[in-house]
Amino acid sequence: MLITKTPRVSTALLALAAGSTLLLAGCASQMTVGGGSNPVSGSAGGASSKNAAPQLEHCAKPLGTLAVEENTQDQWYIILTTQYHLPATTPLIRLMIQQSNCFVVVDRGRGLNQMMQERDLAASGELRSRSNLGKGQIVAADYVVTPTIQFSQQTGEGGASLGAAIGGRAGGLLGALAGSMKSSEASTTLMLTDTRSGVQVAASQGSAKNTDFGFGALGIGSTVAGGAGAYNSTPQGKVIAAAFLDSYNQMVKSVREYAPQRVEGGLGTGGQLGVDGATKADPGMSLADAQRKLAALGLYTSKVDGLPGPGTSAAISKFQKIKGLPVTGQLDTPTAAALQN
Repeated sequence: MLITKTPRVSTALLALAAGSTLLLAGCASQMTVGGGSNPVSGSAGGASSKNAAPQLEHCAKPLGTLAVEENTQDQWYIILTTQYHLPATTPLIRLMIQQSNCFVVVDRGRGLNQMMQERDLAASGELRSRSNLGKGQIVAADYVVTPTIQFSQQTGEGGASLGAAIGGRAGGLLGALAGSMKSSEASTTLMLTDTRSGVQVAASQGSAKNTDFGFGALGIGSTVAGGAGAYNSTPQGKVIAAAFLDSYNQMVKSVREYAPQRVEGGLGTGGQLGVDGATKADPGMSLADAQRKLAALGLYTSKVDGLPGPGTSAAISKFQKIKGLPVTGQLDTPTAAALQN
């Protein structure tokens, strides 16, 4: 009785394995973000772009200038370039940022090195007289964004255990089929820093997962399976691009609603968490506090927002004239002290 049932079960399982193979050939790769061979593709020229990912966030106008800086000494970069044989992420991120029109990208990599070489040629007199490569033309970076990648790769070990439990030829085929299923995951972070103050203004984390099915363990070639063994064609590259797309989208959503963090007394003046025995900082005043004081004196009529501007500068200048202080239009130490008295 047992002997007669075994072939029937094996035949059914073999049919299931063969059917699963054909089914997987039609849905060999599933990525949670993006599509095609690379979720970040197309081109960008100025404020316009072509064939950008439909999921990419877009801004009506740029929020400032930005440079991309990779730390090539970090462990993730070493894994990226040596284990996965992928290039730097800077070109990918720069393309994505320009396509979004949320920031104007400035070059701080090899392009800058070439720019400086051209200026050296101009300074040496080798270039034509009207080359216009003088000083004071390079645009400053308002912000710098630094990327990081966390890798994860898992294989279908559970399927192999299933095949071993069933046993026989059918179990071996099912184990090989399930064991050929692999998932690649990548988690990425982007840190946006203000270059003038060094303050981190935004941070975001994104992720993507790609599930692929390989048929090498079944002895079925990729051409027969309709090219289903996508894992053999740099899946990490696709997952990383999708994860950075997710990270950047999260950052754009955040900066659209950006409001500066405020610390009483101003940033970097000692903070609110006092330490016993610490030396107290000299009395200071935040720009928002100065605006309130100037408004109370009738010298400032604009919105109290803590941000510099022509109205704030004019009000400070009036106050400095009244008090006989050097008229700088800036909230310097003597002016702050006079406002606090």
